[in-house]
Amino acid sequence: MSETTQATAPPEKTGAMAEIVEIIKTIVYALLIALFLRVIFFQPYTIPSASMEPNLYEGDYIIVSKWTYGYSKHSIPFSPPVFSGRILEKQAHRGDIVVFKLPRDNSTDYIKRIIGLPGDRIQMKQGLLYLNGVQVPRVAVSKAYENVGDGQIVAATRYRETLPGGKTFLTDDFGPGFQLDDTEVFVVPEHHYFMMGDNRDDSADSRDPNGGVGYVPAENVEGKAQIILLSWKPGASIFKPWTWVLNLQPSRFFTRLQ
Repeated sequence: MSETTQATAPPEKTGAMAEIVEIIKTIVYALLIALFLRVIFFQPYTIPSASMEPNLYEGDYIIVSKWTYGYSKHSIPFSPPVFSGRILEKQAHRGDIVVFKLPRDNSTDYIKRIIGLPGDRIQMKQGLLYLNGVQVPRVAVSKAYENVGDGQIVAATRYRETLPGGKTFLTDDFGPGFQLDDTEVFVVPEHHYFMMGDNRDDSADSRDPNGGVGYVPAENVEGKAQIILLSWKPGASIFKPWTWVLNLQPSRFFTRLQ
């Protein structure tokens, strides 16, 4: 009678394989939890430009709430076409700072302030903002200076604007004669918003329907910007570890956004 010999893995190999499996399971669980939190609650963003100065600066690291206006396909990474419209939708308010997907490609993240709601009439005349035929009041508060590149410093006037309903915020204006200082009357369509940057002469936004933003569908809004968590001066880089500390701007940490 012949004997059959069954090969078994050494105990140390079996233990190593089990440990690898547990590590993979832990990573998968962590990624699923992170995805859940990112879709349902919060998402971080880094400000890439000066279009929202003086309220948001390049290098600010902000937190956006995802539940404020309900959820759309753009609440999910890569915007899968799982449904259309919004679930648990709540309308945004004039003056909210929001992150949204650029309508012309539905993939690029932009951040601007909501100026017009559905049905509103928006126009710029000689650098002044008109909402439903009435000039939005603004008061000059100070001078500001912005580095526009190549060592060129440009002076701006800083204003405090007040929207209907009492929402107030600061804007920068470099003076008359800029491209978007005089526009047609824009009538905001249903289920859309009209966006503008706080840096009025250095922002591609809804005032420019061709090369800018145009009207933004409510579905494209990802969430409301709530707080500046951290901030670095321009020039900070993940590849230059010394800038992680030297370029920090602690005075901007934990700043609530208006």
